[in-house]
Amino acid sequence: QSALSCIDIKGICWFVGIPEKIGRLVIGQNGILSTPAVSCIIRKIKAAGGIILTASHSPGGPGGEFGVKFEVANGGPAPDIVSDKIYQISKTLEEYAICPDLRVDLSRLGRQEFDLENKFKPFRVEIVDSVDIYLNLLRSIFDFNAIRNLLTGPNQIKIRIDAMNGVMGPYVRRILCDELGAPANSAINCIPLEDFGGQPPDPNLTYATALLEAMRGGEYGFGAAFDADGDRYMILGQNGFFVNASDSLAIIAANLSCIPYFCQMGVRGFGRSMPTSTALDKVAKAMKVPVYETPAGWRYFSNLMDSGRCSLCGEESFGTGSDHLREKDGLWAVLVWLSILGARKQSVEEIVRDHWAKFGRHYYCRFDYEALEPRTAYFIMRDLEALITEKSFSHQQFAVGNNIYSVERTDSFEYIDPVDGTVTKRQGLRIIFSDASRLIFRMSASSHVRATLRIYAESYEKDPSQHNKEPQAVLSPLIAIALKISQIHERTGRKGPTVIT
Repeated sequence: QSALSCIDIKGICWFVGIPEKIGRLVIGQNGILSTPAVSCIIRKIKAAGGIILTASHSPGGPGGEFGVKFEVANGGPAPDIVSDKIYQISKTLEEYAICPDLRVDLSRLGRQEFDLENKFKPFRVEIVDSVDIYLNLLRSIFDFNAIRNLLTGPNQIKIRIDAMNGVMGPYVRRILCDELGAPANSAINCIPLEDFGGQPPDPNLTYATALLEAMRGGEYGFGAAFDADGDRYMILGQNGFFVNASDSLAIIAANLSCIPYFCQMGVRGFGRSMPTSTALDKVAKAMKVPVYETPAGWRYFSNLMDSGRCSLCGEESFGTGSDHLREKDGLWAVLVWLSILGARKQSVEEIVRDHWAKFGRHYYCRFDYEALEPRTAYFIMRDLEALITEKSFSHQQFAVGNNIYSVERTDSFEYIDPVDGTVTKRQGLRIIFSDASRLIFRMSASSHVRATLRIYAESYEKDPSQHNKEPQAVLSPLIAIALKISQIHERTGRKGPTVIT
């Protein structure tokens, strides 16, 4: 069988304990592959699975994060049952073999053969172009001529794309610049660096500051940033107009008719993670398609897509994708946005405001308390769950300034997979108020050393005359309630969140 391996930042790699059932490895040139490209190649060559070594959107380098992601044969993240099995097997390992003298030239395209003294004679390592297979897939999804006309035609739009010194540099230059005609100077930070240039490659307003400043100047009509492995993205309009990830997902859903792929395949359903705002639900209702609310983690969407239930999925953490792959896909989302801009002949801000006028605006913010002591974070969540699940908490009212919020229901989110009936419990605490406002508390599993506790606040506003307010100002009463009942500042010694998105 074949396995696909990717080192998304480092230019060297080594193979440890290659099992006897694997006879072929496929690796991106220079060790570079984006996560969506890995998913694409796995599906294209029918590989047994894939391994991605990545810091994702976390700080990189010798003192930074380093993760190992395993993709299964459908090109998606390993489901819990596979991860649990891997862990159980790991506890029984007594030894493993290494190949210290095996040298692979990652820069040379083509096959290299080795004698590893196993049943495969020879053992093959194939170095492939990092972009080709993925680019061919995108050509089959989008109208490249329409996007090229948007970027080069008489009414062309100037774009600014920040690869944040992750793996997306080669993809941005090859696809957006070479293939679609964007000027070379449209792309910045396109050289993959082991430490991402000393900045976390997290595409948000806190870390993508170079892009934000460029967009605020008014010269560019469209801006985007990608995380280190290319599965997350951020969209900015002219003058730095920010599109939050939940709105982006909903706007994409409402404009899928601009994409040839969906005109041909149709739309079967939508999926969103539970903390993601309910903006997508309004679109799904209008389009009369189901929407599936899942725990955070793309593996839950893969099951829905494999069963034909879901065409488009997304998360509030700037991840969006469709059933063309089984991973979130940042560049795909950017090409969707460019397709919408070309079809509607409007600016990013005009498209967003038209969407709000039609469906209402979901004011939304996420507040991250990072690098907490794990025991402290655990006890905050434990005590909060005990509080909100008491009967006396139900229908409680909170008065903050001129606002009164009545609790309608609370729970610890539990997901029952409609495909296989698998039950996933304790995926975040929810407080839903009578006006459909929401507060959500969730522990993030993104760090293995320190804990991150996230608070999400959402408030819906139908009246277009109320759509021009700052999200944090609108949500401040909800945040006051969240801080009061969680006591997070008192119990952590913090004065505020680390990051607000």
